[in-house]
Amino acid sequence: MFKGQPKGLISAALANMGERFGFYTMMAILTLFISAKFGLDETTTGIIYSIFYALIYVLALVGGIIADKTKNYKGTILTGIIMMAVGYVIIGYPTPTPVPHLGLYLALTCVGLFVIAFGNGLFKGNLQAVVGQMFDNPKYESVRDRGFQIFYMFINIGGFFAPFFAIAVRNWWLQLHNFAYNEKLPELCHGFIKGTLGTEALESFNLLATEVSQAPVEDLGAFANEYLNVFNTGFHYAFFVAIVAMLISLVVFIVNKNKFPDVKKQVEEAAGTDAPKVTKMEVAEIRKRVMALFAVFGIVIFFWFSFHQNGLTLTYFAKDYTDVSKINIDLGFTKIIGAEIFQSANPLFVVLLTFVVVGLFSWLNKKGKEPSTPKKIAIGMGIAAFAYLIMAIFSYNLPLLSEVKEMGGLPQALKVTPALLIVTYLILTIAELFISPLGLSFVSKVAPPHMQGLMQGGWLTATAVGNQLLFIGAIMYKNIPIWLTWSVFVVVCLISMIVMASMVKWLEKVAE
Repeated sequence: MFKGQPKGLISAALANMGERFGFYTMMAILTLFISAKFGLDETTTGIIYSIFYALIYVLALVGGIIADKTKNYKGTILTGIIMMAVGYVIIGYPTPTPVPHLGLYLALTCVGLFVIAFGNGLFKGNLQAVVGQMFDNPKYESVRDRGFQIFYMFINIGGFFAPFFAIAVRNWWLQLHNFAYNEKLPELCHGFIKGTLGTEALESFNLLATEVSQAPVEDLGAFANEYLNVFNTGFHYAFFVAIVAMLISLVVFIVNKNKFPDVKKQVEEAAGTDAPKVTKMEVAEIRKRVMALFAVFGIVIFFWFSFHQNGLTLTYFAKDYTDVSKINIDLGFTKIIGAEIFQSANPLFVVLLTFVVVGLFSWLNKKGKEPSTPKKIAIGMGIAAFAYLIMAIFSYNLPLLSEVKEMGGLPQALKVTPALLIVTYLILTIAELFISPLGLSFVSKVAPPHMQGLMQGGWLTATAVGNQLLFIGAIMYKNIPIWLTWSVFVVVCLISMIVMASMVKWLEKVAE
């Protein structure tokens, strides 16, 4: 699997693994943190989450333009790492909960998220462009797809461990203050403080307060304030795990940066020699390639709109409808239990299944039957549709979210087994492996040489558009039957699959 790869590939993957560990530490808890910290509902939290997630990828386009113009890809990447660390410090610094001034503290959090998004924009696309440049050498062209799958696998090694660390820190802080974790309590605490709890929800709050305190609670108001403050301080400290991860990524990148291609140096050396000037690509060829890339970008918008529900509606589903108590890891000093734990399923499956998928493609390649990259993307969209079809079928009898809130939370006996989300993440991961790393490979192969960073930024901008649409999922989740929410994603993925399949021959010709 690693044979015949450029020497800088593993170093770049390790640098990215550290950064992704920090990023996924944050993403595993972000929606639940915003809800628990500020008492916001699913729709409002979804809007903030989708804007942030979109900015991560929109700003990658800006980062690509900067790197392409300056030819200083390494310096741009380094600046991005430092900016992300600063952003994590801003959102990680503990502030009181309930917040004394909602607008001020929410704005401060949003500033921190913007700094992270900008740093990520400088880092993410340009590191992918540097990896693509490694395969511009004809010696490595035949292993380009495999190389990007290896690179993608390392990203997800960091992503697998991140949720466990985030949950462990949060729950350890709760235990240190003699509280137990309960996924329903933050929302009930905010509801009690605001005076919006109904009779049934109030009874549930009283019972849960006694349960997590392991003693009768005489002053529910004092309990609500204290539990929220401890719960969210634990979240704040979890963000500091991301800072440590960023520092590790920084060290790995600096130590190994000489192994990466240096476009700026290559351009300067070429300008100082008597070697004949390289003929630029014809305008018509550039136009054809850019049009092909934009067609693919348009398709993957709908994949990311569906796939990145993992941090939004699927996480809410884990909190509201799934029996998370069945996944409980006791570390002695704390317990790893919480809706966030499902965020580790996708990266775990990426790591495990990458070997399987790469092996399958290698086997098909030897037989001369390996599908082209555009065909793989079309197949991936169909697989994603199947994942949400399973969610729709097994969610058919679940009550509306509004009914769950009136009860103060769904009774444990009515919650679904964690296996439903695990199977869904497994199938979505297979879809991802057919789309994301191969899409990056396709962009690096088709993009005109002088537009590598820009086109990688274009891929990430398409992801941004899909992410900006995420809030639609949150609106549906809150207002319509849950099975119907998942059915919308089934339809979206199927339509995208059909459109992509209709363009396969054209895209294959462009990529020749």
